[in-house]
Order: sequence, then C-alpha cells, then structure tokens
Amino acid sequence: MRIWRTVKALGCAALRDGAYLLPAQAEQASQLQTLADDALQEGGQAWLLHVQARDAAEQITYQALFDRTNDYASWLADLSEARKTLPSLHAAELNRLQRRHARIYEAIRKIDFFPGEMSIRAEAQWRDFVNAITVMQSPGEPQPAAGHIARRDRMQYQGRLWATRRHLWVDRVASAWLIQRFIDPSASFLWLNAPADCPADALGFDFDDATFSHVGEQVTFEVLLASFGLNDDHGLSRLGAMVHALDVGGAPAPEASGFEAVLAGARKRWPDDDTLLTDMSGVLDSLYAHFSGNRKT
Repeated sequence: MRIWRTVKALGCAALRDGAYLLPAQAEQASQLQTLADDALQEGGQAWLLHVQARDAAEQITYQALFDRTNDYASWLADLSEARKTLPSLHAAELNRLQRRHARIYEAIRKIDFFPGEMSIRAEAQWRDFVNAITVMQSPGEPQPAAGHIARRDRMQYQGRLWATRRHLWVDRVASAWLIQRFIDPSASFLWLNAPADCPADALGFDFDDATFSHVGEQVTFEVLLASFGLNDDHGLSRLGAMVHALDVGGAPAPEASGFEAVLAGARKRWPDDDTLLTDMSGVLDSLYAHFSGNRKT
C-alpha cells in the first residue's frame, strides 16, 4: 500500500494493475528504482523497464495517460468558491487559504509532464487569485514592470533618503534591511501614506513607478540584489527566495512561515515602522547568518 501511494504521488499512469508508466525525462523517474528495490526487499517482484513508443500515434496514446485536465478542473472549481470568501477573511486566514491552494496547485504542476491549454488557464487563474489577496492585504502593492535591471554603483547611493509605503510587510521590511546593511549604511527612511507622497529627491522602492520595484517575476528585494551586484552572496540569494515566496508565491522556503509569523507579531507590538524595522533587522541578521552558513552542495 505504501508503494502504491508513492507511485500515485509520483504521477505514474496505470497501464494495468501493477504496471505503471512514467516519462523518462521526469525528475520523479529516478525514484522508481528506489521503489523497485523496496518491493524486492519486502519479498515482492519488481522490474524497471524502458518503454519506447513505436510511432507518433503510440506516443500520443502514452501522453494521454498523463492528462491532468480533471485535476486542474477540480482545483479551479475549488479556487472559484474560495475566491467568493475572500472579502470575509482576515489576513491570517487569507494567508492560510493561499498556502493551501498553492500546495494543491504545485502538486498538480509537478506531475503535469505534458502541459497544455488547461495548465495555461490554471496559471492565469492562480495569478489572478494571488493578486486579489495581495490587493486586499497590501493596497498599493506594485505591479511587475517589463524591462531589464540596470547595474548601479553603490557609491552613488550613499546617505540618501529612501521611501516606501508605511505599515511594512515582507518585501518592504526586507528591502529596507538590505538597503541599510548592504547598500547605504547611512540611509534614512520615509514611510509614505501613499506613493504619491514620495518626495522628488527620495529613492522610492516597492511601489508602482518607484526607482526600485518589481521587474518581471522579481520582487523588489531581488531587484535591489541585481541592481547593486549582490546576487553572488549566497545568504542574500536564499533570503531573496524566501521573500519571493512570501510576496508573490512560488517555490516554498522552509523558513518562510516562521518569518511571516514573527513579522505579523512584530507589527502588533510596534505601531511605528522605524521601531518595526529595528526589531525585524535583528531577525533578518540571524536569518542571513543561517543562510550564509548552510550552503547546499
């Protein structure tokens, strides 16, 4: 039963009872040998065979076994119902709902070996769902801009006034920490009631038309890393992945939920953003040290 559950989780297609198919190029294929070894150790029988389609028609038949249309349709129906509940949910409930549907969506995507029209539709609906939650939680959250990220000289950005939206959340607090620790140690910050309040001489970040904001799929923290040549710092890159996951979704980081909980608690403790940044800077310092000392090989 354990092996059967694992086969199903890997996304294998059932040819018949006890015979399963998986595309050779799928990353899960390497785990089939482990399953076969487990079956043999338990006194069962197992064969791992390489199957080659004889022609295009047979290839299409094989691919049809991995059609995830029904999986996507069921998830999209649930997502549609969840969308109706958003206005009645608090911030923590919204975060839990988003994470739950993200897990389901990523599980389907992981075994969607031959994505088609349904996967494109699902991606669009998921993006709209995430954007709806983002707008509710952070009014004024920037929309991603097109274009490339220009490299900048840190020496030209010293002792400057930096401005972003008040009531700091993940991307903004992490970006302010990054600016203070690695870009402009003498930086001063202005917390804006609205982006339109940004002074002409301030360097805006994390709002539409700011000097530094979302570009393509990269959030503001990642844009700052690229702008000032900090991408090669392993600890900062790992932090960037965590911020990205919390801000716009994507591959989850194990530390993300803990950081989010600490930040939510800090926002309740500290009503002003200067104190909040000071408090969370210690947390980010510790996470940076942790990420820098845990390099994956």
